[in-house]
Amino acid sequence: MKKIAFLFSLMLLMHLNLQAQMLQSKNYPAAASSAVQPFLFSVNTLTGNSPAWNLNYSGSYGENTQTLIGYNGVDQQLAVKGYLGDRFTLYANAAMGFASSGGVTSAQQAEVIRDFIGGKQLFGPRVGLSLGLSRDYTNVKAVFSRITASFDAASWKIAGNMRFEKAFDRSRDDIDLVTSLGFHHHITGSLFAGVEAVGEDLEGFWEADEAEGGAKLLIGPSLNLVPQGSRFTFSVCGGPIFYATRSNVVPSEAIRDLGTISANNGYTIRAQINFNLHQ
Repeated sequence: MKKIAFLFSLMLLMHLNLQAQMLQSKNYPAAASSAVQPFLFSVNTLTGNSPAWNLNYSGSYGENTQTLIGYNGVDQQLAVKGYLGDRFTLYANAAMGFASSGGVTSAQQAEVIRDFIGGKQLFGPRVGLSLGLSRDYTNVKAVFSRITASFDAASWKIAGNMRFEKAFDRSRDDIDLVTSLGFHHHITGSLFAGVEAVGEDLEGFWEADEAEGGAKLLIGPSLNLVPQGSRFTFSVCGGPIFYATRSNVVPSEAIRDLGTISANNGYTIRAQINFNLHQ
């Protein structure tokens, strides 16, 4: 009798565990699949289980910084992101900066990312490589490549980028190096929270004449809201900008999430709204 009771209890526990896993998978995939761009500073790839095409609008405010996300004032950015099939993701954006002192500048960039590890399902690891082109605020063109890595689970996600850029201008660096990392964990309902970190122009650690003014770092809290059944998702992140090194040249106007160097350390706050074109 005790053996029968034990076996019954074991089967009941296995059943409850299976039901819990099924419930978890029902609660999260809709939200996770809608979070096509959960991080503000790291680009992740899409899969066949993701919404195919999306638009996102983002804006930021910064002080004691210059240009783009680190603009001394407000910047606006509109981006399109889509799944091309066969593990290819297109990401393109255009930015406009409205300086506190007056004047408007613009920049554009576009890239295609291909997953070589994973990329066929929503959950699990994905590693990809991109090739892209950009035009910055001073009309300097550049070619760049990005290594993307991410891991999505039911209740958490992590993503990081390593970007290498070559600008076609003699006054710029031979190669620019930008890296980023983001982590989110499910908090409650449709809310994910975590932290993001960015390191830009890291070649400034070994180049005294780094063209963008030196190496810059940011780390700060990050939130991602993915309402169930909605076409909209929302993200926000911000924090202090630390100028780890300072070069001895006048900084360029290259496209940088943290902007180019200024006289003092500053901060930036960035918010993003994503709209899913396919429900």
